[in-house]
Amino acid sequence: MKRRIGILTSGGDCPGLNACIRGVARASYSMFDTEIVGIQDGYAGLISGDYKEMKQSDFSGILTLGGTILGTRRTPFRDMRVIGEDNVDKVKAMKSNYKKMKLDCLVTLGGNGTHKTANMLAEEGLNVIGLPKTIDNDIYGTDVTFGFHTAVDIATDAIDRLHTTANSHSRILLCEIMGNKAGWLTLNAGIAGGADIILIPEIPYDIDKVCKSVLKRSESGKNFSIIAVAEGCFDKEEAKLKKKERARLRAEAGVITATKRI
Repeated sequence: MKRRIGILTSGGDCPGLNACIRGVARASYSMFDTEIVGIQDGYAGLISGDYKEMKQSDFSGILTLGGTILGTRRTPFRDMRVIGEDNVDKVKAMKSNYKKMKLDCLVTLGGNGTHKTANMLAEEGLNVIGLPKTIDNDIYGTDVTFGFHTAVDIATDAIDRLHTTANSHSRILLCEIMGNKAGWLTLNAGIAGGADIILIPEIPYDIDKVCKSVLKRSESGKNFSIIAVAEGCFDKEEAKLKKKERARLRAEAGVITATKRI
């Protein structure tokens, strides 16, 4: 019995996307009579019906290729049930195109937002398999998401390279690393790269303690410090605010910073 499997990649770029696409295809071809349908640019392609039938040769030579041969786009989960100016019912369109493509299953490669939409489609009656893709390593139900280890290696290398410069110039260097709501990447890279202080979103920091730690290193004869900072970390005062208020203050700070640069 022939089975038709749709594949899409959604959200931000991530190491291993093409390798994962290839793995799904090769496993499917070896297990049963399969037709693979590649959906372009994530859920945007599923909504608009932008897809193509793949050949086995399409999956050859992509194991070590970066990016994704299917393209990707961010289509926020919060907007999925919202009908915008284009007057498109996104959920209805996705269900309709799923049937139009005659799919037996949809494989989605993505992070939290992608999986929220995948879960919604499953609740709508579609057969969906979600593969956990994110360098933040913050998807429930899996120990390690694909892309995480590569990102840790790269971030660790970046921190490694800061040591000699910081030492030579007697400086305190801050290395900002991705991680808006989860600090796994910053924590792992910071430990592996020998950062002296690591700040992550899960633990609001005390700036006085950070300063004391830097001064303590200086008093012990160390003329530099490396601080690994997750992009989403915040201090104890910010922690007292509601998320929306914190986001508003950060947005305003970003505008002020950009204005000063101009």
